[in-house]
Amino acid sequence: MEFKERIKEARVKKGLSQSQLSKAIGVHVTNISRYERGENRPTSDVLTRLANELDVTADFLMDGSMDDKAQSSISDKELLSQFREVEKLNQEDKHLVKTFIDAFLTKRKIQKLAV
Repeated sequence: MEFKERIKEARVKKGLSQSQLSKAIGVHVTNISRYERGENRPTSDVLTRLANELDVTADFLMDGSMDDKAQSSISDKELLSQFREVEKLNQEDKHLVKTFIDAFLTKRKIQKLAV
């Protein structure tokens, strides 16, 4: 997938029109249209504003790396921030967090089956 497709996909996923996105980041709507048609690329400043508004990273928009794509699919910013903090923990603590999450999800699945 190319930049033009990633930016459009991220905009649509966020539920924004080209006009809404352009107003949110302070550029003319024709710039958004040109980005999505592959006619222009944004400056680094505009790229940063685009990424922030679309809740993705600039790296994802430009390169589409799989790690960034996975991170961009988490829409809950607080949860994403917590996951990033967990990544900084040592292996033993990470394992503990994963065990808690797994136990919670298993409990929810069992509860749904019981209903």
